Amino acid sequence: MAVRDSLVAPVHRDPLSDAVALTGHAFARLDLLREALTHRSAVPARIGRGGRNLPATGAGSNERLEFIGDRVLGLVIAEWLAERFPDEQEGALGPRLGHLVSQPTLAAIAEALGLPGLLAVAKSESRAGVRKLATVLADAMEALIGAVYLDGGLDPARRFIRAAWAEAMEAAAVPPKDPKSALQEYVLARGFALPRYDLVSREGPPHDPVFIIAVVAGGQRGEGRAGSKRAAERLAATALLERLQGRAA
Repeated sequence: MAVRDSLVAPVHRDPLSDAVALTGHAFARLDLLREALTHRSAVPARIGRGGRNLPATGAGSNERLEFIGDRVLGLVIAEWLAERFPDEQEGALGPRLGHLVSQPTLAAIAEALGLPGLLAVAKSESRAGVRKLATVLADAMEALIGAVYLDGGLDPARRFIRAAWAEAMEAAAVPPKDPKSALQEYVLARGFALPRYDLVSREGPPHDPVFIIAVVAGGQRGEGRAGSKRAAERLAATALLERLQGRAA
């Protein structure tokens, strides 16, 4: 997904200055920006009695900022949709909103902005490819929005979101369908059997699981990887639908 030139990350890799360039906001509190770029795995373990390492609580990671950014993003996108489609009611606006704030959309925008290379993650998680996970990228994107909001308020957060989501909003001319529903309609229209979803594996600790779901239909297979079964199924359905449509083209 392309974004405006002003939002493209520089080639050099100074995470904080690059993140400032991405947001277009002059941070007064760089600690907020640093926190937004910190994955849970990069937070040092707590030391318990006897010098034992205890699981990290998440404090210092981007989880709290993600919580805030999620709400800010929803508000700004809802406001924008009401402005852009003044004659539509909730039934049409709802699916648009759901798509624009969905994990796949967030992850695609984060990827386009160069956000994966700016995230602080543990070396072991980096080797495992955690920066490529849609759930990690979506969370980081929301955290970045949360940092901008807490540092500067709603106006700079709105400017950042509208710039980063410009192409996605343009593509939302027709209310999107849920990927699983779209896949089901596609295969039934061609006489194929209903899609079958299977859990391939569940990885990671209980507090931060990663589900890998596979879906099979029309003789093809798609796979999704996310922090919940539902999100992984949606990603798998999207991947398979793209494969089926590409084969038919």
